[in-house]
Amino acid sequence: MADLLVVEDDETIGSALTGGLDSHGHAVCWERTGAGALDRAAAQPFDLVLLDLGLPDLDGVEVCRRLRLAQPGTVLVILTARRDEIDVVVGLEAGADDYLTKPFRFGELLARVRAHLRRSAAPPAAETSDLVLGDLVVDTGARRVTVDGIEVPLRPKEFDLLTRLAAAPGVAVSREDLMADVWDTHWFGSTKTLDVHVAALRRKLTAAARPKGTVPEIVTLRGHGYRLEPVPD
Repeated sequence: MADLLVVEDDETIGSALTGGLDSHGHAVCWERTGAGALDRAAAQPFDLVLLDLGLPDLDGVEVCRRLRLAQPGTVLVILTARRDEIDVVVGLEAGADDYLTKPFRFGELLARVRAHLRRSAAPPAAETSDLVLGDLVVDTGARRVTVDGIEVPLRPKEFDLLTRLAAAPGVAVSREDLMADVWDTHWFGSTKTLDVHVAALRRKLTAAARPKGTVPEIVTLRGHGYRLEPVPD
């Protein structure tokens, strides 16, 4: 059983989500406002949060940012009626791990919730080691990334994504493999979240490398996926 928080002001949708998730064995709290969600998150840890962006009191993107700060290890999925790509990207960049656009089928949402919970509950690998590429060091045991000795703060999925790419520098990794390895083997639906996480990871590594650090480049392979370019000797 997982502890879930539903943040949704629409009575019909909120009631359906709460009842449906509860019937599948989850402990569900329902908040109708951003302020209520932030208060609840400050008092209780959650495994996963479903967050509607169209809240009556606070901007949903700001609520997303503050929830991420309050519970950095919690899976955060935004629910939005905004279909423009820029709105989705803004939500993901605010700290969300995934998104669903309304209207959606409950079966699709439930499958996505299960996928996230499976992944977040997976035990860590028994063997840990440092992955070193130029001035970039990925400490898989401590889940720390440093560039030229300075720690780079990464969100959980950003760290997992970098670790997956750094484990095989110079090797092309397909989008499907990245989604399966970093999100879940049973993943289905849009992979826009992957692109947003890659973009955020690039920005953080580039900023950390200034003015003199050397880090590998994440190369986009159109129609396939990504490759972490090895740092020249």
